[in-house]
Amino acid sequence: MRKLVYRYLWFIIGVIINSFGVAIITKAALGTSPISSVPYVLSLRFVPSLGQFTFVFNLLFIAAQVVLRGRKFPPIQFLQIVVNLVFSAFIDVGMKALWWFEPSSLPVKLAALVIGCAVLGFGISVEVAPDALLVPGEGVVDAITERTGKRFGSVKIAFDVTLVIIALILSFIFFRGINGLGVGTIVSALIVGRFVNLYNAHLPLIPRIRMLRAVAVPEVEQEIAVDNEGMQTEVETEA
Repeated sequence: MRKLVYRYLWFIIGVIINSFGVAIITKAALGTSPISSVPYVLSLRFVPSLGQFTFVFNLLFIAAQVVLRGRKFPPIQFLQIVVNLVFSAFIDVGMKALWWFEPSSLPVKLAALVIGCAVLGFGISVEVAPDALLVPGEGVVDAITERTGKRFGSVKIAFDVTLVIIALILSFIFFRGINGLGVGTIVSALIVGRFVNLYNAHLPLIPRIRMLRAVAVPEVEQEIAVDNEGMQTEVETEA
C-alpha cells in the first residue's frame, strides 16, 4: 500500500514539474509547446488564463478517450480530471511566479527555452516512471493509437502537428498574424524527448521510482502500466 501511495505521489510531482516546464517555455516568448499551443493562443485573446484554457482543453481530451475506448475505458482513468486540475492550476502558478521574467534578447530567450524544455523533460520522466495514470494529452493519443492500430510515436507527431495547425488558424483569425507560436514550438517538440531519454538513461532517481512498480496492483492498473511502458518505448524510439 505504501508503494502504491508513493507511485501516485511521484506521478503528481512529475505533473507539477511539467506545469512549471510549460510556464518557463511560454515565458521564453518564442512560442509554447505544441500541446499548449491552442490554449495559449486562446488565452492571448480572451480573459481566461493559460491554465484555465488548458483545463477545459484537457477535459475535451478526456471526453475523446471515453468516446474512442467506450467500455474499454478504465474507470480509474477518470482520475485524469484531478490530474488535469493540478496540472492546469500549477501552470498559472508558474506563470505568476515568473511575472518578473520578460526576456528581451534572443540569447536569454533561447536559454529560457532550453531550460524550460529540460524541466519539462524531467517532469515527464518522473511522471512516467511510476506507471500510475495517463495524462490527458498522452491518453487521447494512446486511445487513437488503439483505435487506428498506428504506432504511438507516429500518432503523437500527427497529433502535435494538428494542434499547432489549429493554433495557427486561430492566431490568424484573432490577430491576423502569428501570435503565441514560434521557433520555440518546434524546438520543444524536437528536444523534450531527448531530455527524457537523457534522464531515463543517466539519472539514478528514475530507476528508483520505477522500482515502486513492484507492487500488487489491480488488473486495470496492470493494463495501464503495460500501456505506459509501450508508449515510453515508442517515444524513445521516435526520439
